[in-house]
Amino acid sequence: MEIKKLNAAEKLINWFHQKTNEKQFLIFASILVGISSGLAAVVLKLFVHFIRKYFIEENIFKFSFNYLHLILPFVGIGLTLLILKYLFKWPLQRGNTPIVYAIAKKSSFLPFHQMYTHIVTSGLTVGFGGSAGLESPIVSTGSAIGSNFARTYKLTYKERTLLLAAGAAGGIAGAFNAPIAGLLFALEVLLVDVSISAFIPLLIASASGALISKIILNESSNLLFFKLQQPFDYHNLHLYIVLGLLAGVVSLYYVNVFDKVETQFAKIKSGVARWFIGGCCLALLYALFPTLFGEGYESIKSLAELNTAELIKNSLLQNYVSNNWQVLLFITLTLLLKVFATGITLGIGGNGGNFAPSLFLGAYLGFIFSFFLKLIGIENIPVSNFTIVAMAGILTGIFHAPLTGIFLIAEIAGGYELIIPLMIVSAISYAIVKYFHPESLDIRRLKAKGTVVSENKDTSILGKIEINSMIEKDFSPVHFKSNLRDVVEIIKHSKRNTFPVVKKNNKLLGIIYLDHIREEMFNAELYDKLSARELMRKPGEVIEVNEDIFSIMKKFEESGHWNLPVVKDGIYLGFLSKSSILNKYRHELLESV
Repeated sequence: MEIKKLNAAEKLINWFHQKTNEKQFLIFASILVGISSGLAAVVLKLFVHFIRKYFIEENIFKFSFNYLHLILPFVGIGLTLLILKYLFKWPLQRGNTPIVYAIAKKSSFLPFHQMYTHIVTSGLTVGFGGSAGLESPIVSTGSAIGSNFARTYKLTYKERTLLLAAGAAGGIAGAFNAPIAGLLFALEVLLVDVSISAFIPLLIASASGALISKIILNESSNLLFFKLQQPFDYHNLHLYIVLGLLAGVVSLYYVNVFDKVETQFAKIKSGVARWFIGGCCLALLYALFPTLFGEGYESIKSLAELNTAELIKNSLLQNYVSNNWQVLLFITLTLLLKVFATGITLGIGGNGGNFAPSLFLGAYLGFIFSFFLKLIGIENIPVSNFTIVAMAGILTGIFHAPLTGIFLIAEIAGGYELIIPLMIVSAISYAIVKYFHPESLDIRRLKAKGTVVSENKDTSILGKIEINSMIEKDFSPVHFKSNLRDVVEIIKHSKRNTFPVVKKNNKLLGIIYLDHIREEMFNAELYDKLSARELMRKPGEVIEVNEDIFSIMKKFEESGHWNLPVVKDGIYLGFLSKSSILNKYRHELLESV
């Protein structure tokens, strides 16, 4: 019965595809992708809620929460690792990096399994207390939904990329009931060189995702929602400037430390040892600072409501925190250690993202700053406002997405009363982080792998060109000891006018150009006197097989050649043609229009 319904739905979509033009079908597809991504966000929320309710709140394991929450990360991350190894059998690709890579290098194709693997694995990881966020898995799921919908209905690269981004927008919008933030996230984090025409499909998908989430879940079920308590007071403007500076510094701290922690744990070769060591570290952190458990959104709400007692509850340090200065120190340590908890969770194989941790750090930073001001005697400090605004600053700094940070917090705060401080804090934080790290963590990781991503359209298109697939191997190599007679014989049977000269192990020594030896070729007396080594010329430029496209194009321009040899550690592999690269560039340019 379900198969018949599925076939009927496919027939209906195919019929609509045939009866509409490209723009109309793209709008229709954006609605479907947005709804599907919003549903994915809802399913993931409910899955985590189910785990929390039946495995923690109702204590199926028959332990009190004080002790149970210490072993739960072992359970959640362990289940994630087992499912990935024995059930799904696919490598886990977390975060936005694989999505940006797919856009840049894989024509926006994402694997089919990504539409469900992230829901299961991140639900288990975070549901059982892994210190990470659900938004990145939601983005991955939504992007895969959009990409595979476009693949199914054979849409163009440009339409496929747009639907991929639409899926991400719908997922973020569904997670936070924040359609504008969903739209801006897709534009700032995933897409480059966006035209105005792209806004409509993205906006429709984002609105659809938010709507389906709002219909199914009530307001209290949202991951994060605040009721603004105090209006913006311009007399506190100087304090918001200081908060922006602090947000930039904390963002840099998070990005740098997170990368190191995750990398160090990932280096542990034994999966079991990595899981056990990381689980023990998480258990210790949770015993001392319980709010590091899971996403931490509950503690963010406690901060905004000035309920500090909830933050210390169940901690082994609870009896040692007796005054406001000790509370301040405890919360500061929680902020500093959140990055370790997240880095460990992801480094040992859990699935999640940095979105929720960035909001966690922002809320804690805003509270610490305003609480400190109160303790030193400055009155009338709107603690909840600073708590809310700082979240935008940290989100901006970590993701290099100022508009997403500003409008997400404005939407979840229930209005734009704080839009001015949101802009100030986000702008200052962004400027500081941008100075030290011109690219976001995702882009830096891609560049470390040799992938070029740029906001410039020409640069972005060039960066998509895969050099390895364009190496031409129909050039006839000549051994360096061969005489001119042998060289002439090779020339007779070749359609090329360039001949690489190599040693026995195929190490490139030089190049013989037909135009340079014409005189010698017609002098029979030299046939047995001249060797290939004497006829060759040293190659002016050589391309390493892993060299980036921009360095390659620079070598073509400086050398004036249209064909350059490609080597790997000096070993000859073939030639690369400038004309082939330009033809490929024109093809990619036409596809993107």
